[in-house]
Parts: sequence; C-alpha cells; structure tokens
Amino acid sequence: MMPTVLAYTSPAMGHLFPLMPLLLELRARGHRVHVRTLASQVGMVRAQGLEAEPIDPRIEAITLDDYAANGPVQALSAFAETVSERGAFDAPDLLSAARSVRPDATIVDINSWGALCAAEALGGAWTSFSPFSPSLRSHAVPPFGPGLAPMAGPLGKARDALVRRLTIGAVEKAFMPRLTLLRAAQGLGPVRDTDAFFRRSPLLLVMTAEPFEYPRPDWGENVRLIGALPWEPPAPTPRWVEDPGDPFVLVTTSSEYQADESLARAAVEGLGGEPYRVVVTMPAAAADLGPLPPNVRVERFIPHGPILERAAVAVTHGGMGATQKALAAGVPCVVVPFGRDQLEVAARVVHSGAGVRIAKGKLSPERLREAVHRAVGLADGARRVAAGYRAAGGALAGADAVEALVGATSPDGQKLHSSGPEAASEGSHRP
Repeated sequence: MMPTVLAYTSPAMGHLFPLMPLLLELRARGHRVHVRTLASQVGMVRAQGLEAEPIDPRIEAITLDDYAANGPVQALSAFAETVSERGAFDAPDLLSAARSVRPDATIVDINSWGALCAAEALGGAWTSFSPFSPSLRSHAVPPFGPGLAPMAGPLGKARDALVRRLTIGAVEKAFMPRLTLLRAAQGLGPVRDTDAFFRRSPLLLVMTAEPFEYPRPDWGENVRLIGALPWEPPAPTPRWVEDPGDPFVLVTTSSEYQADESLARAAVEGLGGEPYRVVVTMPAAAADLGPLPPNVRVERFIPHGPILERAAVAVTHGGMGATQKALAAGVPCVVVPFGRDQLEVAARVVHSGAGVRIAKGKLSPERLREAVHRAVGLADGARRVAAGYRAAGGALAGADAVEALVGATSPDGQKLHSSGPEAASEGSHRP
C-alpha cells in the first residue's frame, strides 16, 4: 500500500505554492498525497495529480486585516488574533481530514495554529512547514517583526532582549491565553511562549536558506532550512514575454490584500519611459492606475517565472514568495515592505547584498526609480543567494526529511494513525 501524506495549509496562496514542489516530489516517490487548502485552489492542485479538498470555509471567512495596523506590534497582534481565531476551526478540520485520509505523515502550515495542536495531539509522524523565516529565538538573530539587522556583542544582545520584550513579548501577553485554549481543546498543556509552541513539531521545514537567512547555529536539528521552493501553476507563456526588447522589471503586490496599491502607482509613474519593460501584477487589488506609459503593462496575475528569466530587477512588496522567487532566479530586488513578515524579508535582502529597501513611508516614484538603478548593480548578490538555495537541497531535501521522520516514527511500517483519528472526537485529544 502506498504511504499517505496529508498536507494542511492556511488560506494563503503564498503558503500553498511553496509547498507544492515538496508534495509533487513525495508523489513522484510513490506517496499518495492529499491536500486541504483554499477552495479556489483545489482544482489546480488536483490538476497536478494530487488529491485535494477545501478547508473549512469558516477559516477563509476570517480575513487578515493587519495592513491597517499602526506599527509592527499592532500588526503582530492583528496577525495573532486572526490565526488564533481561525484555529478554532482548523483544529477540527484537520482531525476530520485525518479520519478520512488516515495519513502516514501529516504536514501542517505554521500559520494553522489549531491544526498544529491537533497534529501534536494525534502524534505519529508530523511536521510543520514555514514558507517564511519563523520567529524562533536565537542568540544570533534579532527579534522577529521590526526588521532589524543583526548586531554582534553585548550591545546587540541588550538591544535584542529589549526589543523582544517590546514586540513579541508584548503581543504574547495578549494572545497566549487563546493559544492555551486551542491546546487545551486537544488535551494539551500550556506552553511558555510561541517559541516553545513552534518547537513542539518533531520537524520544522523552513523554505529559505543562507546567505539570505541569517546564520542560526542554535536553532537545533529539527529545524531544517531547505531553500526557496519557487513554484507557480503551469500556464502558457504570453507571446509578448518572449518578444525581443528591453529587460523586464517585475513589480509585485500581495496575493492577500494589504493596501499596497501605492507601490504599483509609484512603479507606473517612476519607471515609465525607463529602458525597461515594466510588468505590474496586482492579484488582490483592483486600483485604477490611470493611463499607462507605453513600456508598462498591468496584469491581475501572470506567471512570474518567464518574466524573471528576462528581468533585470524585481520590485516586490516584501512577500517572501515573490522575493525569494526573484532571488532564486538570480534577479536582485527592490523591496518596499508593507507589513506582516515583510520588514524581515526586506532586512534579509539588504543583509545578503541582493537588493535595496525603501520604507513604505518614503516611497515615491523618484526614489523607486533610483533604487531600481542601484539594484541592477547587485546581481552578484542575488546569484549568491540563488546558489545558497540550491545548496540547501529544496524539495529533495524536504522529502528526504519527511520520509526519515516516517521511518523513525514507524519502523515497522504500520499506519501511524491507524487508531488515532478514528477514535478521536472533536473535543479533547491526547497524544
């Protein structure tokens, strides 16, 4: 009988797409792969040869509005409130999927907090995955959120300790009771903080790598950095992409709405008339950008890969998926972070010498144009990042790690959840 893998994602394409190369690799190795994800993407996932069903629609109905927050602390708080509210539904949703699928291994999105609790309670071989740099504590890494650069020595340690208390520590005071309730609903005890919560997973697959990611010598062996996994649904390349002409500048806005239309407007005005073909993608926003210069094209969605093959620079909103996709292609970036993890992404782009950062409050057509000119000269840094991603192993390394976890958990090859999901009710669960 083919081993079965259940993959569970939060309602974000930016989390599903980076997971797809790993799932496709597992399928190629003979695993039966079942995915629970956004309803809009079920057909696409099935078209790739995987089984798929939608997550509970109540999860998608809880939208993320952190773009309206005032500063990183409020944004983290809004994010935590959203994912903990979703957790009340994604926990029983994962349990229902496990009863139906009877997986040998379960892969859970790091942003599906209730599902993480349910997977821990069920036990067996389970792993979490993070398509962004997780907020795990490290003496070598600044606190997650404000996008600080690493600072060595006693002064750096003092700064990081203070900032952690003022950011993550302040947010945790507000939402840790909710996380405790999510865990209690699965028969699990409380954890000290989010760091301890994310480390409950026997394996955490993180889809990035050095030199983009900061060195992390104390994260432990169960945290595996496997590099960027850029992926997008197969689609024909538009004919105009292959036409000869100036190099492209790809401009991306978020696939999950965050009021980043100003980036598109600045690109249209600032890069009009420049010696580039400018392609602006706006999958979640529908702003009127006015008359477009002859060298600018606006699309709701278009595959980025063929454009990046011919691009000089990518201008991104700081989304991990779009930014790493560009860097994996060796294309330097101009990053304008609007919120979420985007301040951290921008800091890493600068740290790795692969691009330029513009603060959202300082964005203007003139500054964006000047930043693109500077970023063109940082292609070597982008190529170093791309080499680091390749060296981390990608989907092959991730699939090896999942299979090793299954072997370590079930040496006799028996179904890991043969008695768990069927016996579990949707109220209280024990490991």
